[in-house]
Amino acid sequence: MTNKIEQTILPAARNLKEFDELLESCYERIILLNAHVAQVKPLGNRARAFGKKLLIHADLIDGLKSDEYAMEFIAQEGKPEGIITTRNNVILAAKKKGLVCIQRLFLIDTMALESSLAQLERTKPDYVEVLPGVIPHLIEEIIARTQIPVIAGGFIRTREDVDRALQAGATSVTTSRKELWSKR
Repeated sequence: MTNKIEQTILPAARNLKEFDELLESCYERIILLNAHVAQVKPLGNRARAFGKKLLIHADLIDGLKSDEYAMEFIAQEGKPEGIITTRNNVILAAKKKGLVCIQRLFLIDTMALESSLAQLERTKPDYVEVLPGVIPHLIEEIIARTQIPVIAGGFIRTREDVDRALQAGATSVTTSRKELWSKR
């Protein structure tokens, strides 16, 4: 994998103020969770001007339907390093554009786990973001069954949650909790 993520914390901005804070941070990669369609290009430009590699959550861009056309727009206008999405068609379209693809999975029960594993077999994303990320044995199981690197997200509230996810094999942890953004 050419764009291997070697950053244990992937800070996620929920708003423009947090985005600005992350531009000034020591992190190379940052996540943009919420934005408006008109902000995609200027925010992508700003991230690059600050030397940041931007990961855009494609499903959370207001004014865009989360589909392959929206992904093409995000790729052309925002020029991110990668995207995060729950949608198979968006992952497949992003792969064609050479973007880092992170498929987000919500694991609420065994049926959701099995369905998600079948999705991953079809889409073969670069990374899987597992939510909630506070269940170490599911992180271990997904890695064992798919051989796809796992990013833990959701309900990561403490340094101990971060440590447990990493010890279970997650390569990174996504979090919008500012108190977890500071490096140890």
